[in-house]
Amino acid sequence: MTRVKRGNVARKHRKKILKLAKGFRGSHSKLYRTANQQVMKALRNSYRDRRKRKRDFRSLWIARINAAARQQGISYSQLIGKLKKADIQLNRKMLAQLAVLDPDSFSKVVELANRA
Repeated sequence: MTRVKRGNVARKHRKKILKLAKGFRGSHSKLYRTANQQVMKALRNSYRDRRKRKRDFRSLWIARINAAARQQGISYSQLIGKLKKADIQLNRKMLAQLAVLDPDSFSKVVELANRA
């Protein structure tokens, strides 16, 4: 059987992995084998955390809305229920932005929800 030299392909693959590992500490960015393990782990984590980020932000928005709503004398769940009943279609991200940046508008939204 003839000998197969994989020079170009193997070097290209190793360089790609080491490029992805740039910035890792110690041998994790220098040695191919450890760098490969760390790159695989990093890619797994980033895949998982892209989904987790959406959950984290939603819980942050809910906490902000809850805090602002309690200052208006209403709980978060009551506020969301009344908003649905009043057919006010503001998502949690926008409600949280209002609560933080424009409390006057948020109190008007709460007032509208209470009226319905």
